[in-house]
Amino acid sequence: MTSLSQIDLIVVIVYAIGIFGLAQWVSREKAGHAKDTSDYFLASKSLPWWAIGASLIAANISAEQIVGMSGSGYAIGLAIASYEWMAALTLLIVGKFFLPIFLRNEIYTMPQFLEQRYGKILPVLMAVFWLALYVFVNLTSIIWLGSIAVNKVAGVDQDAALIALGAFALLYQLYGGLKAVALTDIVQVTLLVLGGLVISYLTLNEISGGQGVIAGFGVLTDRVPGHFDMILSSDHPFYKDLPGISVLVGGMWIANLSYWGFNQYIIQRALAAKNLGEAQKGVVFAAYLKLIMPVIIVLPGIAAVILAPELGKPDEAYPTMMRLLAPGLLGLVFAALIAAIIASTASKINSIATIFTLDLYAKGRGINTRGENGTGVEGQEKHLVLVGRIVAAVAVVIALIAARPLIGQSDQAFQFIQEFSGFFTPGITVIFLLGLFWKGAREWGAIVAAIASVLLSYAFKVGMPDFPFMNRMGLVFLISLALAVIVSLVVKGRGDANRVTMEGVSFGTPATFNIAGVGVILILIALYATWW
Repeated sequence: MTSLSQIDLIVVIVYAIGIFGLAQWVSREKAGHAKDTSDYFLASKSLPWWAIGASLIAANISAEQIVGMSGSGYAIGLAIASYEWMAALTLLIVGKFFLPIFLRNEIYTMPQFLEQRYGKILPVLMAVFWLALYVFVNLTSIIWLGSIAVNKVAGVDQDAALIALGAFALLYQLYGGLKAVALTDIVQVTLLVLGGLVISYLTLNEISGGQGVIAGFGVLTDRVPGHFDMILSSDHPFYKDLPGISVLVGGMWIANLSYWGFNQYIIQRALAAKNLGEAQKGVVFAAYLKLIMPVIIVLPGIAAVILAPELGKPDEAYPTMMRLLAPGLLGLVFAALIAAIIASTASKINSIATIFTLDLYAKGRGINTRGENGTGVEGQEKHLVLVGRIVAAVAVVIALIAARPLIGQSDQAFQFIQEFSGFFTPGITVIFLLGLFWKGAREWGAIVAAIASVLLSYAFKVGMPDFPFMNRMGLVFLISLALAVIVSLVVKGRGDANRVTMEGVSFGTPATFNIAGVGVILILIALYATWW
């Protein structure tokens, strides 16, 4: 247990004040203009590519990534980096094939797409599911793991840290909404990347006895060679978590497509783009950032195997490595970690408010929103923004209460999150892929797929406990897909249920996108060829 020096505290306080002030400044409105739902939930649909790319990463890379994935690096090794590297390829697919349809149809939430594509029952079911997942899994895990980092690095009581993180993230986005989050995320991501690189440099330099990064990396690969296997063999102790070739051609694709393509708090950034071109440039930018994330996150966890071999829990690896930092620099890197936690927490809070307000509350009250068809009434718009702010506050309170009993007992929180989410992701992926690319998909087929995904996942979990959850996701996806197709063919839906238009949709992409995409693919081939 350590505590921050005076200079570290000054750095952290200056950061907190600065980023809070910046968030309020960038989200200010013109005189006489009150925030409406488009402003609060979709940043006035004006985000440029750099804000989209940075915000995608800031929403994704938080405590469960930094602390949790670094912990998995400590326990498993570089193989956990497949979540990052395969995500880069997934982002290219999202940009080329999904965003053209979403933006052409002016989609602002995922339940809205489901309503326009299938009907009114499915989006309500999925909105409730997403709210439960975001509050009880995502939000709780972020602030819980963030509180571990604050406790281990700064010596602050963990419960106090938990409350402080949740409260700051709430206040940070409460006024400005998505605009406050997205337009400050470039600062957050810059600080995160620089801070993570410093940690990696110092850990490798420490391992080499001051001989430099390259020497340290050589020592690390020599002393723990098993931690640098990208594709785990069937006799590996963690094969159940990362089952060999499935990370390339199996169930990981189900998780990645669901997360990057159909997850509200991720895709919301791209839906708020100025136009399709900006959105596509943004996802390419995010893809390249994903390629370097394992250096920032996983490598310090592997280094901790040598520098701190007796850790009580793997999730303590990253905070422990931060103790190598000198005063002042520790404050800067600590601020970077807090930046990631706050940015991702604020993103999830805003998405929770968006789904509840626009997809449940407004639809239940029969309120038209400006985000949907441009006919919102000013009084209703103000009311919905207020409802969104209240929901945001309630979500944070629930997450603070639920964090310890839900997440506190897990040794590798990142793996816990992946497996729990894996109960639902096969069905979600089936629903959206069929909805996007098969005209014959019907609502009852989609509902059956969603229910089957949960029931089959639970049945396999109980009946075949040693079956790797990633393979389970792939198998459940195929069965749910077959059921959705059969039911769609047998149970005909209403003829007017599908209001998603493909008119004017083009999957052609600019040369810059194609060249950048080829670059991502070549880098991935090189990485896996080197560490196979």
